[in-house]
Amino acid sequence: MFDQETLAVIFVGLMGLATLMYVVLDGYDLGVGMLIPKDAPKEADTMIASIGPFWDANETWLVLAVGLLLIAFPMAHSLVLKALYLPSAVMLIGLILRGVAFDFRAKAAVSYRRTWNKLFKLGSYIASLAQGYMLGLYVTGFEDSFSATIFAILSAVGVASAYMLIGATWLVMKTEGELQQKAIKIAQRSVVITFVGILLVSAVNLWVNPEVYQKWFSWPYAMFLLPLPMVCCVLFVICRLVLNHLAKQSEPGSGLPFFIVVFIFSLSFFGLAFSFFPYIVPNQLTIWESVAAPEALNFILYGAIVVVPTILCYTAYSYRVFWGKVQDLRYY
Repeated sequence: MFDQETLAVIFVGLMGLATLMYVVLDGYDLGVGMLIPKDAPKEADTMIASIGPFWDANETWLVLAVGLLLIAFPMAHSLVLKALYLPSAVMLIGLILRGVAFDFRAKAAVSYRRTWNKLFKLGSYIASLAQGYMLGLYVTGFEDSFSATIFAILSAVGVASAYMLIGATWLVMKTEGELQQKAIKIAQRSVVITFVGILLVSAVNLWVNPEVYQKWFSWPYAMFLLPLPMVCCVLFVICRLVLNHLAKQSEPGSGLPFFIVVFIFSLSFFGLAFSFFPYIVPNQLTIWESVAAPEALNFILYGAIVVVPTILCYTAYSYRVFWGKVQDLRYY
């Protein structure tokens, strides 16, 4: 039996893992969705085929993260959903639209397939922009002001660009020929926009949250934290150089940009999470203040010990089975 403080750390760690897995895994398929061309049905089919075996399961991590927030930190769940009610509803509309379009395009007549492709693209944009908008509001502590709203809008564009980057690098890894070259060009542009977006979010986070600034620039935290942005900068440069090389010579190493971007996402997420810890609602509520009763969490922990490794195992297995270059899309 764990005490309440230990359980708070365990469950916020599980929630962080689920959130990071969602951002990486559903991030690339949202990015692919936004990149689907309107008037190139063969390329659209190839792009859909590249995410077909994975995209639905990727959203499992979002369900797990929200479920853990509700169960382990009910007070925080109430505050967060109250502040993010409308953008959350918009995000769900986008995700539902994606799901409907993905299934219906497989059954629609060829003449209607382009329409469902456009709707899948629209749903991807809606979900991505909504998630970025929510991130912007979270970083500013749900501040209700004009400047906070402007920053949330810029954050929405930045997150959408980051998803396009990881989606483009996924296509670089999974496709060949002309489509791969198009994905490389998109990734070359997106890597610059994403770099600027991460810098902007980081700077605003330090500006609006004095405690975060103090944490990053005080000893001994500074010794461990300050190298993170420098490593991210180096990784962005390496990613761009690798993409430039792949533009001239596609193989080998086509998967390297994707894994570099995954590493960048992971470092950025760790930096953001550590900045706010132990707050689960910035400057309002800590994990210690919002954690549920230890009796309930000790019981739920047994289920988490089974469920989380199971999800990780079937996720790893599915990627192992469908690894390699994408095959032609078939519905029979």
